[in-house]
Amino acid sequence: MALGDEKPHVLAVDDSLLDRKLIEKLLTNSSCKVTTAENGQKALELLGLGDGQHTLNSVASKVNLIITDYCMPGMTGCMDEGAEEFMLKPLQKSDVNRLRCQLTKFSNPHKGMLCMGR
Repeated sequence: MALGDEKPHVLAVDDSLLDRKLIEKLLTNSSCKVTTAENGQKALELLGLGDGQHTLNSVASKVNLIITDYCMPGMTGCMDEGAEEFMLKPLQKSDVNRLRCQLTKFSNPHKGMLCMGR
């Protein structure tokens, strides 16, 4: 799948509903498909990596970038687990423009992760 063939798919993980909605709106307005999760466990489930899951599901197989909050209850964002970049919240349009450039590098699913924090 090349990014030119369809919209890049971003998984946005944040415990703040307001921040999730902001990320979703900015990315959707920038021609991205966005799936949201309210915590790390829900994100893992969406990716097919939750408790008892051992295979990636259809959502996971098409995620090009994961944006996660750096600090959440229960499970934090994965800055030490392969995050490519760190951005301060709230996400802004200029950040999304930078992300669009990053997405061109991630033509294969699961190639990018970004952590955010205040």
